[in-house]
Amino acid sequence: MRIVIADDAVLLREGLIRVLTEHGHDVVAAVGDGPALVAAAADHRPDICVVDVRMPPSHTDEGLRAAVAVRAARPGAPVLVLSQYVEVSYAQDLLADRAGAVGYLLKDRVADIADFLEALDRVAGGGTVLDPEVVAQLLVLRRANDPLAPLTPREKEVLALMAEGRSNTAIARLLVVSEGAVEKHVRNIFTKLNLPPDEEQHRRVLAVLTYLRI
Repeated sequence: MRIVIADDAVLLREGLIRVLTEHGHDVVAAVGDGPALVAAAADHRPDICVVDVRMPPSHTDEGLRAAVAVRAARPGAPVLVLSQYVEVSYAQDLLADRAGAVGYLLKDRVADIADFLEALDRVAGGGTVLDPEVVAQLLVLRRANDPLAPLTPREKEVLALMAEGRSNTAIARLLVVSEGAVEKHVRNIFTKLNLPPDEEQHRRVLAVLTYLRI
């Protein structure tokens, strides 16, 4: 994949470049602020941008705002955001366009290279990957009228793992069931959430967004 990295922490930025290049990816640009990210994304049209939430000058949400700007200029452009802390409002802003191809991970997860690379592939492929801590805090904000009421406890468990970006194979392994059983649960989830097959929309992403109530 062709990747743009945006992080003002030089050590982390260089570490990401090394990990990604060692695994066959092409880092086409590595920048340290929001405007440079927007420019690099426009110039290179990468397969995915990996972005730190907090960058200069204020170190608040410049990276996130730049990521949103990148997706506004090129709808659905894959973006994986890294954050030191869970910032629920930031995750909501990133997911607000409901287009998928977004990820929000805590920086601690980057230490697990295999999980990080899997998340990168899933987001680049149009999926949604959220850190489990982000999922937990988003669910606290859900309204009383629950669209998930028709789901069984097992279906809700499967959907929660889908929200973390897990594949059917990974879900089967975690729940100690067959992959066929997971596929059946996923089909039931789509049916109960009224998500019929549609070539224009990604049902897995829409199911996750319904779960999170974005």
